[in-house]
Amino acid sequence: VLSPLLAAWGGLPGIFSLTCALALAGVCAVLWVVPPEPRAHADAPRAAPSELLRHTDLLRLNLGVFVLHTVQMSMWVAVPAMLVQAGLAKAVHWQVYLPAVVLSFAAMGLLFSMERKGRLRAALLGAIGLVLVVQIGLGMLAASGTIPTVWCMALLMFVFFCGFNALEASQPSLVSRMAPAPLRGTALGAYNTLQSLGLFAGGALGGALAKWAGTPALFASTAALCALWLLVSWPLRPVGRAGAGH
Repeated sequence: VLSPLLAAWGGLPGIFSLTCALALAGVCAVLWVVPPEPRAHADAPRAAPSELLRHTDLLRLNLGVFVLHTVQMSMWVAVPAMLVQAGLAKAVHWQVYLPAVVLSFAAMGLLFSMERKGRLRAALLGAIGLVLVVQIGLGMLAASGTIPTVWCMALLMFVFFCGFNALEASQPSLVSRMAPAPLRGTALGAYNTLQSLGLFAGGALGGALAKWAGTPALFASTAALCALWLLVSWPLRPVGRAGAGH
Protein backbone atom coordinates (compact mmCIF):
# COMPACT_ATOMS: atom_id res chain seq x y z
CA VAL A 1 0.00 0.00 0.00
CA LEU A 2 2.73 2.47 0.95
CA SER A 3 5.30 1.58 -1.71
CA PRO A 4 3.67 3.58 -4.56
CA LEU A 5 3.61 6.69 -2.36
CA LEU A 6 7.17 6.09 -1.17
CA ALA A 7 8.38 5.53 -4.72
CA ALA A 8 6.79 8.80 -5.83
CA TRP A 9 8.42 10.60 -2.90
CA GLY A 10 11.92 9.14 -2.79
CA GLY A 11 12.18 6.67 -5.64
CA LEU A 12 13.83 3.27 -5.25
CA PRO A 13 16.73 4.74 -3.19
CA GLY A 14 14.19 6.00 -0.66
CA ILE A 15 12.42 2.63 -0.47
CA PHE A 16 15.65 0.70 0.06
CA SER A 17 16.94 3.25 2.57
CA LEU A 18 13.74 2.83 4.58
CA THR A 19 14.07 -0.96 4.33
CA CYS A 20 17.62 -0.73 5.66
CA ALA A 21 16.55 1.51 8.54
CA LEU A 22 13.72 -0.85 9.50
CA ALA A 23 16.07 -3.85 9.39
CA LEU A 24 18.55 -2.09 11.68
CA ALA A 25 15.69 -1.16 14.01
CA GLY A 26 14.70 -4.84 14.09
CA VAL A 27 18.24 -5.85 15.02
CA CYS A 28 18.25 -3.30 17.86
CA ALA A 29 14.88 -4.54 19.09
CA VAL A 30 16.11 -8.15 19.22
CA LEU A 31 19.34 -7.17 21.00
CA TRP A 32 17.98 -4.76 23.59
CA VAL A 33 14.16 -5.05 23.79
CA VAL A 34 13.24 -8.72 23.42
CA PRO A 35 13.74 -10.51 26.78
CA PRO A 36 16.07 -13.53 26.95
CA GLU A 37 14.67 -17.01 26.50
CA PRO A 38 13.43 -18.46 29.83
CA ARG A 39 15.74 -21.13 31.23
CA ALA A 40 12.89 -23.66 31.24
CA HIS A 41 12.63 -23.27 27.46
CA ALA A 42 16.38 -23.20 26.87
CA ASP A 43 16.87 -26.49 28.76
CA ALA A 44 13.91 -28.27 27.13
CA PRO A 45 14.70 -31.34 24.99
CA ARG A 46 15.05 -30.58 21.29
CA ALA A 47 14.39 -32.88 18.36
CA ALA A 48 16.80 -33.24 15.47
CA PRO A 49 15.85 -31.22 12.36
CA SER A 50 15.57 -34.49 10.41
CA GLU A 51 12.55 -35.38 12.58
CA LEU A 52 10.60 -32.75 10.63
CA LEU A 53 10.63 -35.01 7.58
CA ARG A 54 8.45 -37.53 9.43
CA HIS A 55 5.52 -35.12 9.74
CA THR A 56 3.81 -34.90 6.36
CA ASP A 57 1.31 -32.23 7.37
CA LEU A 58 4.14 -29.93 8.48
CA LEU A 59 5.82 -30.54 5.12
CA ARG A 60 2.57 -29.59 3.39
CA LEU A 61 2.45 -26.33 5.34
CA ASN A 62 6.09 -25.62 4.49
CA LEU A 63 5.38 -26.19 0.82
CA GLY A 64 2.34 -23.95 1.18
CA VAL A 65 4.21 -20.95 2.51
CA PHE A 66 6.92 -21.37 -0.14
CA VAL A 67 4.38 -21.46 -2.97
CA LEU A 68 2.29 -18.64 -1.51
CA HIS A 69 5.20 -16.21 -1.41
CA THR A 70 6.62 -17.40 -4.72
CA VAL A 71 3.26 -16.67 -6.33
CA GLN A 72 2.87 -13.36 -4.54
CA MET A 73 6.25 -12.02 -5.67
CA SER A 74 5.88 -13.43 -9.18
CA MET A 75 2.50 -11.84 -9.78
CA TRP A 76 3.72 -8.48 -8.48
CA VAL A 77 6.21 -8.38 -11.33
CA ALA A 78 3.22 -7.96 -13.67
CA VAL A 79 0.36 -6.49 -11.63
CA PRO A 80 1.69 -2.89 -11.45
CA ALA A 81 2.12 -2.82 -15.24
CA MET A 82 -1.44 -4.12 -15.68
CA LEU A 83 -2.74 -1.36 -13.40
CA VAL A 84 -0.87 1.20 -15.51
CA GLN A 85 -2.50 -0.32 -18.61
CA ALA A 86 -5.85 0.10 -16.87
CA GLY A 87 -5.15 3.84 -16.63
CA LEU A 88 -3.90 4.07 -13.04
CA ALA A 89 -0.60 5.90 -12.58
CA LYS A 90 2.01 4.15 -10.42
CA ALA A 91 1.86 6.81 -7.72
CA VAL A 92 -1.82 6.10 -7.03
CA HIS A 93 -1.81 2.28 -7.09
CA TRP A 94 -2.50 2.46 -3.36
CA GLN A 95 -6.06 3.43 -4.31
CA VAL A 96 -6.53 -0.19 -5.41
CA TYR A 97 -4.29 -1.90 -2.84
CA LEU A 98 -5.62 -0.17 0.28
CA PRO A 99 -9.36 -0.92 -0.19
CA ALA A 100 -8.53 -4.47 -1.28
CA VAL A 101 -6.44 -5.13 1.83
CA VAL A 102 -8.87 -3.46 4.26
CA LEU A 103 -11.93 -5.24 2.86
CA SER A 104 -10.08 -8.56 2.83
CA PHE A 105 -9.39 -8.19 6.57
CA ALA A 106 -13.12 -7.77 7.11
CA ALA A 107 -13.73 -10.94 5.10
CA MET A 108 -11.37 -12.89 7.38
CA GLY A 109 -14.22 -13.17 9.86
CA LEU A 110 -15.43 -16.04 7.70
CA LEU A 111 -12.20 -17.95 8.39
CA PHE A 112 -12.60 -17.62 12.15
CA SER A 113 -16.25 -18.61 11.89
CA MET A 114 -15.38 -21.75 9.92
CA GLU A 115 -12.63 -22.59 12.41
CA ARG A 116 -15.08 -22.38 15.31
CA LYS A 117 -17.39 -24.75 13.42
CA GLY A 118 -14.58 -27.28 12.90
CA ARG A 119 -14.25 -26.52 9.18
CA LEU A 120 -10.71 -25.13 9.17
CA ARG A 121 -9.56 -27.56 6.48
CA ALA A 122 -12.28 -26.35 4.13
CA ALA A 123 -11.34 -22.73 4.87
CA LEU A 124 -7.66 -23.38 4.10
CA LEU A 125 -8.38 -25.22 0.87
CA GLY A 126 -10.85 -22.50 -0.09
CA ALA A 127 -8.21 -19.82 0.51
CA ILE A 128 -5.76 -21.68 -1.74
CA GLY A 129 -8.53 -21.91 -4.31
CA LEU A 130 -9.04 -18.14 -4.20
CA VAL A 131 -5.36 -17.52 -4.91
CA LEU A 132 -5.57 -20.01 -7.80
CA VAL A 133 -8.68 -18.32 -9.25
CA VAL A 134 -6.91 -14.95 -9.22
CA GLN A 135 -3.90 -16.37 -11.10
CA ILE A 136 -6.23 -17.82 -13.72
CA GLY A 137 -8.12 -14.53 -13.97
CA LEU A 138 -4.97 -12.46 -14.37
CA GLY A 139 -3.64 -14.94 -16.92
CA MET A 140 -6.83 -14.73 -18.98
CA LEU A 141 -6.64 -10.93 -18.93
CA ALA A 142 -3.01 -10.98 -20.01
CA ALA A 143 -3.61 -13.55 -22.76
CA SER A 144 -6.68 -11.78 -24.16
CA GLY A 145 -4.70 -8.71 -25.17
CA THR A 146 -7.49 -6.43 -23.96
CA ILE A 147 -6.83 -3.52 -21.65
CA PRO A 148 -8.03 -4.45 -18.13
CA THR A 149 -10.32 -2.11 -16.26
CA VAL A 150 -9.44 -0.69 -12.85
CA TRP A 151 -12.57 -2.28 -11.35
CA CYS A 152 -11.64 -5.71 -12.69
CA MET A 153 -8.13 -5.44 -11.30
CA ALA A 154 -9.47 -4.17 -7.97
CA LEU A 155 -11.82 -7.15 -7.71
CA LEU A 156 -9.01 -9.60 -8.44
CA MET A 157 -6.78 -7.91 -5.85
CA PHE A 158 -9.57 -8.13 -3.26
CA VAL A 159 -10.07 -11.85 -3.91
CA PHE A 160 -6.30 -12.44 -3.80
CA PHE A 161 -5.88 -10.69 -0.46
CA CYS A 162 -8.85 -12.59 0.99
CA GLY A 163 -7.03 -15.85 0.29
CA PHE A 164 -3.55 -14.51 1.06
CA ASN A 165 -4.42 -12.99 4.44
CA ALA A 166 -6.36 -16.07 5.53
CA LEU A 167 -3.34 -18.25 4.75
CA GLU A 168 -0.87 -15.82 6.32
CA ALA A 169 -2.90 -15.83 9.54
CA SER A 170 -3.61 -19.55 9.79
CA GLN A 171 -0.58 -21.42 8.43
CA PRO A 172 2.09 -20.34 10.98
CA SER A 173 -0.42 -20.87 13.77
CA LEU A 174 -1.04 -24.39 12.47
CA VAL A 175 2.69 -25.14 12.37
CA SER A 176 2.95 -24.20 16.03
CA ARG A 177 -0.08 -26.28 16.98
CA MET A 178 0.74 -29.37 14.94
CA ALA A 179 4.47 -29.67 15.68
CA PRO A 180 5.40 -31.85 18.67
CA ALA A 181 6.79 -29.74 21.53
CA PRO A 182 10.47 -30.78 21.07
CA LEU A 183 10.20 -29.97 17.36
CA ARG A 184 8.23 -26.73 17.55
CA GLY A 185 11.15 -24.32 17.27
CA THR A 186 12.70 -26.27 14.40
CA ALA A 187 9.36 -26.45 12.61
CA LEU A 188 8.78 -22.70 12.89
CA GLY A 189 12.36 -22.00 11.80
CA ALA A 190 11.95 -24.19 8.71
CA TYR A 191 8.61 -22.55 7.94
CA ASN A 192 10.03 -19.02 8.15
CA THR A 193 13.08 -20.00 6.09
CA LEU A 194 10.90 -21.39 3.30
CA GLN A 195 8.81 -18.22 3.42
CA SER A 196 11.93 -16.15 2.75
CA LEU A 197 13.11 -18.55 0.04
CA GLY A 198 9.68 -18.22 -1.58
CA LEU A 199 10.05 -14.44 -1.71
CA PHE A 200 13.42 -14.84 -3.43
CA ALA A 201 12.19 -17.54 -5.82
CA GLY A 202 9.12 -15.49 -6.73
CA GLY A 203 11.13 -12.42 -7.64
CA ALA A 204 13.58 -14.47 -9.71
CA LEU A 205 10.90 -16.62 -11.37
CA GLY A 206 8.56 -13.73 -12.08
CA GLY A 207 11.28 -11.58 -13.55
CA ALA A 208 12.66 -14.37 -15.74
CA LEU A 209 9.22 -15.41 -17.02
CA ALA A 210 8.09 -11.85 -17.68
CA LYS A 211 11.26 -11.18 -19.68
CA TRP A 212 11.65 -14.42 -21.63
CA ALA A 213 8.13 -15.90 -21.88
CA GLY A 214 5.70 -13.03 -21.33
CA THR A 215 3.01 -12.19 -18.80
CA PRO A 216 0.54 -14.96 -19.85
CA ALA A 217 3.25 -17.59 -19.24
CA LEU A 218 4.02 -16.01 -15.87
CA PHE A 219 0.42 -16.39 -14.69
CA ALA A 220 0.16 -19.86 -16.22
CA SER A 221 3.13 -20.84 -14.06
CA THR A 222 1.73 -19.31 -10.87
CA ALA A 223 -1.61 -21.00 -11.55
CA ALA A 224 0.15 -24.34 -12.01
CA LEU A 225 2.01 -23.85 -8.72
CA CYS A 226 -1.26 -23.09 -6.92
CA ALA A 227 -2.94 -26.14 -8.45
CA LEU A 228 -0.05 -28.33 -7.29
CA TRP A 229 -0.26 -26.76 -3.83
CA LEU A 230 -4.00 -27.43 -3.65
CA LEU A 231 -3.46 -31.05 -4.67
CA VAL A 232 -0.69 -31.62 -2.11
CA SER A 233 -2.67 -29.89 0.65
CA TRP A 234 -5.88 -31.82 0.02
CA PRO A 235 -5.12 -34.58 2.60
CA LEU A 236 -4.16 -31.99 5.27
CA ARG A 237 -5.80 -32.56 8.66
CA PRO A 238 -5.28 -29.29 10.57
CA VAL A 239 -5.49 -29.20 14.36
CA GLY A 240 -8.01 -26.77 15.86
CA ARG A 241 -7.24 -24.53 18.82
CA ALA A 242 -8.72 -27.07 21.21
CA GLY A 243 -6.15 -29.63 20.08
CA ALA A 244 -3.12 -27.41 20.36
CA GLY A 245 -2.09 -28.50 23.82
CA HIS A 246 0.59 -30.95 22.66
